[in-house]
Amino acid sequence: MANEPIERFPVGGGVRVSIWENESKYNGSWYRIAITRGYRDGDEYKDTTSFRRDDLLYVAKAAEMAFDWCLKQQRNAAKDKTEE
Repeated sequence: MANEPIERFPVGGGVRVSIWENESKYNGSWYRIAITRGYRDGDEYKDTTSFRRDDLLYVAKAAEMAFDWCLKQQRNAAKDKTEE
């Protein structure tokens, strides 16, 4: 995940969603999703993909928000194609 995400949004409890767009000349584009939790380790801020029990509702909400965002993008792209 070297490239910057095209979308990133916080959910709550330090949990956030990052979305990358991938493109293929054969298969069009698709999205890749990362759900992470930020934490502080001394003077550094770090991310983890491990979650505590109390984070799980935020993780579920993050997955729902990412799904809704991707679906909206796909619908907009399909709408744009039909208008061409």
